[in-house]
Amino acid sequence: MPSTITMSKAGLKVPSDPTIPFIEGDGTGPDIWRASVKVFDAAVQKAYRGERRIHWKEVLAGEKAFNATGDWLPEATLDAFRTYLVGIKGPLTTPVGGGIRSLNVALRQILDLYVCLRPVRWFKGVPSPVKRPQDVDMVIFRENTEDIYAGIEMAAGTPEAAKVLAFIEKEFPKDFKKIRFGTREKAREFAAAAMGEAVVHEADADLMVGIGLKPVSRLGSERLVWAAIEYALREGRRTLTLVHKGNIMKFTEGAFKDWGYALAQKHFREHIVTERESWILGNKEGKADLTAEANARMIDPGFEMMTPDQQKKIVAEVETVLKLAPTHGDGKWKTKLLIKDSIADITLQQVLTRAKDFDVIATLNLNGDYLSDALAAQVGGIGIAPGANLNYVTGHAIFEATHGTAPKYANLDQVNPGSVILSGEMMLRYMGWTEAADLIIKGMDGAITAKTVTYDFHRMMEGATKLKCSEFGDAVIGHMG
Repeated sequence: MPSTITMSKAGLKVPSDPTIPFIEGDGTGPDIWRASVKVFDAAVQKAYRGERRIHWKEVLAGEKAFNATGDWLPEATLDAFRTYLVGIKGPLTTPVGGGIRSLNVALRQILDLYVCLRPVRWFKGVPSPVKRPQDVDMVIFRENTEDIYAGIEMAAGTPEAAKVLAFIEKEFPKDFKKIRFGTREKAREFAAAAMGEAVVHEADADLMVGIGLKPVSRLGSERLVWAAIEYALREGRRTLTLVHKGNIMKFTEGAFKDWGYALAQKHFREHIVTERESWILGNKEGKADLTAEANARMIDPGFEMMTPDQQKKIVAEVETVLKLAPTHGDGKWKTKLLIKDSIADITLQQVLTRAKDFDVIATLNLNGDYLSDALAAQVGGIGIAPGANLNYVTGHAIFEATHGTAPKYANLDQVNPGSVILSGEMMLRYMGWTEAADLIIKGMDGAITAKTVTYDFHRMMEGATKLKCSEFGDAVIGHMG
């Protein structure tokens, strides 16, 4: 009989014959799953010679579930993921602009899979729009349960939106002024000025303002950053960048940054150094007689324009950092994990122009969505980008294709199964089956280097051989050795 993966204080306990639930997915999902599961089984067989085996258990979600049960996400599927802890899924359908809630978001919220883990690396030979895709080797920790994905919205013109607008107008009048068309009078005035009296109708000016709330909590931020730091230290990574838009959203995105730094300094003090701390320590080591005030002037070019109290605060910061000399002085800080932060918009530019500056990234939900897809484009596209949704406390994990269902290619055996194959590689590594995971990487490297690829890569590679989805899976297996 197959066994069940369990979680204890010591960590994940994986038997040699675990049951793993899978959702094959909608659209091209069945094609991709058939190719991928052959790769997984072959890697496990080659690595362990029959001593380990996965027992696959199909569970339903998406169109297949709706057609079979009338439910897009049956409770039995959720129960399976709760029971067996680790699972994998293909792409799922979610109508845009209404209808059912996003199934992917629902799974993350219901199972509290608070980390979306997206490693991004380049396989030699994969077509890329950038000059040096080999510089991209990043791991994104995207907060998975808060931010705008919490789904707290009120549609324009509804009683719910009107209640929120009325509440803000009464309780927070200064903030209400920021809602440009929050009153009927303002809406009619601006509509007339911008579009003319002829188009100003009562319906047009009837408080048509949609409202969305963006929750960002300290605990939600801290548990994500904690997971990212532990990963970076365990994997010997160089830097961790907190990506945020705190220059605009100071009490959500800015708080995420501040909470991240505070957690790192409090709980990982001996193992990390912040970027500002590295400047202060480096300045002192470069000039031993440097005063705290002179050091403060060096790390803050605007020091002269600060008030006396602000200047004292910076000098006190320098003096505090210099007390780290026993553990971080004499260049020891250079061996620590460097914690820094970056504004989201400049990050999207610099991952293109200075990819080597980024290693592990921790960020909020929306930033992580943008960033992970933008990075995937640099290394071959979302069709080859793996992903995982994790709860490091309970052990629950769902590994997934990061692309859509592409229904027009369904049942044609054409699409690239790389996203699910590499997500399975992540799953095996999470389970501690690193030998099998390494074989999948070896197989992917070999197949792509040999230019035996699916149509998406074939059309951009000179001298390549075009394979079907199933044939690419076979090619990966063939290159495992």
